Amino acid sequence: MKYYLGVDAGGSKTYTLVTDEHGRIVGKGHSGNGNHQLGVEQALGNITNSVAMALQQAGLTHSDIEYAFFGLAGADRPIDYTILRPLIGGLGFTNYGIDCDTMIALHAGTSQPFGVVLICGSGTNSAGKNRQGEFFQCGGFTYQFGDFGGGGTLAVEAFRSVIRSWDGREQPTLLTELLIKFLGYNSVQDMFDDFLDNNKTVPLHTTKLLFEAAEQGDEVACRILRVQGEELGKSATAVIKRLNMEQETFQVVLAGSVIARGDGPFIHSYIEKAVSEVAPKATIVKLNVEPVVGAVWMAMEAAGTPVSIEVYEKLRTVSDYQTIQLLDKTRM
Repeated sequence: MKYYLGVDAGGSKTYTLVTDEHGRIVGKGHSGNGNHQLGVEQALGNITNSVAMALQQAGLTHSDIEYAFFGLAGADRPIDYTILRPLIGGLGFTNYGIDCDTMIALHAGTSQPFGVVLICGSGTNSAGKNRQGEFFQCGGFTYQFGDFGGGGTLAVEAFRSVIRSWDGREQPTLLTELLIKFLGYNSVQDMFDDFLDNNKTVPLHTTKLLFEAAEQGDEVACRILRVQGEELGKSATAVIKRLNMEQETFQVVLAGSVIARGDGPFIHSYIEKAVSEVAPKATIVKLNVEPVVGAVWMAMEAAGTPVSIEVYEKLRTVSDYQTIQLLDKTRM
């Protein structure tokens, strides 16, 4: 029996799956940040722990793995690979591959070998590959270098909107009541003082309050989510134009917790509008499996093992978000 290992190492979590050649999952692993740009030693430790957990659950060793594939947040430029190749090479796998996490998300979201992927999780990124195999990445380098959004930014936007509403610079918003309750304060003043005096940062999960408020028609929340949608739409169109895909038929895969799990039209409709204007034959699809599944498929393909329909469907069925979230709860 041949075994394959896939890793999705992002800015807030690292997932590992081990499967056999029939697509049966035999091991899972989970840890924290796997992005070396947020700390090389921390990323290495979390990737190592996630891999070890999956191998232990599978009852396998590194030498039992036919091929391991790593989708890594932060694997963006040649200088990143000078760090990542020795880092991943030191894990003990004989055969392994590395690519940016955008590519495993794209692979997990479409059966075509080309397309565009938008990631909006803790941060944002976008990339694409055309029929000719040409690749282009747009963004993924923080606000200073042109990005907007992701959970980290949206959480701060929600927080600052409450502050601005409280001090008179912003209109009233439902976010006020939602936020002070979520963070456990009696008033905005108490929250303001505590965060300022103790140099606190806004929790990432604050982002979910934007969707709660938007669903109730809150104008402030809707505006923030609209800007996020418009920015992702701009990224998608930039990738499409750079790769000359305007007349092609392809899929735009939406990945990451903010747009893959977020409900409602508050972001998606703006992405759809932007894409349809430049590539009318393109379709928007929401990623309904964890990107780590794409890493497993890429491991199989890199080893020369075609991914059969049986394997493809089996992994799509059993490795959805709920399965991985169940793993999360067992590790808390």
